[in-house]
Amino acid sequence: MFKYIIQLIIGTLILCTATFIAWYEGSAIMNHPWEWKYSTPFTKLFNMDIMDGHDISQLDYFVYAAKFQPLFPAIMMVSGIYILCVIGYYLLKCNYDWTIGYFGLIGCILLVVSGLIYNSPTNGGRIFFWITSVCGFIFMAVAGTGWIRNAQHKETINT
Repeated sequence: MFKYIIQLIIGTLILCTATFIAWYEGSAIMNHPWEWKYSTPFTKLFNMDIMDGHDISQLDYFVYAAKFQPLFPAIMMVSGIYILCVIGYYLLKCNYDWTIGYFGLIGCILLVVSGLIYNSPTNGGRIFFWITSVCGFIFMAVAGTGWIRNAQHKETINT
């Protein structure tokens, strides 16, 4: 149990550090008014008009950073996925059936996200497409393999 907690703490520290740096890098959108139309989906979601850079939602900073400076947003995503993997591996030891559903659900969510950003014209969008699609397929493969092993194990017990 201790090794899982240490991994979760390290993953969380990396996630928090990368989040802070990405947030700082994304704040550059305040100085680029020509990007406000294309890189502020959360501000538009909240039906806010942008008169100056201070009207932009803080969440849009991450969108801008992901599009144009994707290193730290990618580290955020990878560390978040790592945290989910550690939690899933711990669940694997506790309840095998829940683990199959857990990995399958996360895999589906990642594949849906990759489908949403499939046609991104920016390098950051393409990087996130590949991260989400590869991780989604890995999660689905783990869930599928677990489901097959579980079915074989149940079949062995019944015979």
